[in-house]
Amino acid sequence: MSEIQEVLAAIANMAERHEPMALATIVATRGSTYRRAGARYLVPATGEPIGNLSGGCLEDDVARAGREVMSSGEPRLMTFDMTADGEEIWGYGLGCNGAIDVFVEPGAMAVETASAFRAAIEENRPAALVTVIEVADHGEVLLGARLLVEPDGVLRGGISATLDEAARQTAIAALATGRSQVVPLGDTARAFVEVARPPLRLVICGAGHDVIPLVRQAWALGWRVVVADVRRNLLNHKRFPEATSFVDATPLDAAQAIGPDERTAVLLMSHNYLRDSEYLRSYAQAGIARLAYLGLLGPRGRSARLLLELEANGVTLTDADRSRLHAPAGLDLGAEEPEEVAAALIAEILAVERGHSGRPLRETTGPIHGDPSASTRSARPPARRPRG
Repeated sequence: MSEIQEVLAAIANMAERHEPMALATIVATRGSTYRRAGARYLVPATGEPIGNLSGGCLEDDVARAGREVMSSGEPRLMTFDMTADGEEIWGYGLGCNGAIDVFVEPGAMAVETASAFRAAIEENRPAALVTVIEVADHGEVLLGARLLVEPDGVLRGGISATLDEAARQTAIAALATGRSQVVPLGDTARAFVEVARPPLRLVICGAGHDVIPLVRQAWALGWRVVVADVRRNLLNHKRFPEATSFVDATPLDAAQAIGPDERTAVLLMSHNYLRDSEYLRSYAQAGIARLAYLGLLGPRGRSARLLLELEANGVTLTDADRSRLHAPAGLDLGAEEPEEVAAALIAEILAVERGHSGRPLRETTGPIHGDPSASTRSARPPARRPRG
């Protein structure tokens, strides 16, 4: 279970028991920050909070604000500016050098957010949630008002009669790009537009011993994991307790049986040359470009031979297909043991899915956790860090 899934499950459980709570969400970042927009921190009335916003730098302040929000029932927007170099900042023991905006909302509103996101995850469909985080006055627009927009145009909730259409258009644009950001809504409000995407689905073609740690690591990230093999005796939850489902179709029918889409990554690792060849042909004929990622495990020469034979059999890969193809699969970590190989494979898929290079951070520039498109930056200048 990923962190966001853990937070959402905790919200649902606490709501069932009618326990007070507050939910803090990062809505914008500037400079170097520990987490990106969308990170959440659930503050219960009693017990330990769930989630993480800054690695420990700001959680005490946010928890205190959460308890105040529980009491008042009024949401608030907080800005933490950690860009100064003086003793005032370092005295807090902060390890970042950026600024973040955090929206803290009471339990009832948190339940609305959780319901929207859990539906996107469980029903395997994206959605965009528009939440008002700042208003110029206390007129028709209420702080915390929200509108959920689904890909088919269905709307849930609402912000105001005059701003719902602008919110809808903003949400549709966010769904097209997959980017979350803070945007103005007319002249009276600002809103956090967040894209809720279903978790990545990892399809592993092969059920060998080295797949066991791969399934476990992918599950730990909250991914849905499908294991495919012609050996039905290997497809069971005793061997793969974390697997979501199993597919025992023939390799040539694998793509049709699984149904490729943009939230699916596929690894071909049956360790059988003929089976991998047929798996590759199946996905190539269905269109590798329809996938988020397709990886071939094994030496470079083996991958090259598989691709040559594919084209010799009349299946030509387009440039879009090749952009999704990773052969050999995995990052260069020097991995040898199955757990290490799994880490190298998972790391590459994560980098591709997030649109990052997978290079060492010391070879990159800009914020460590920054969005490559800088889409989560707030339009307003940083404010000073509030004190507890």
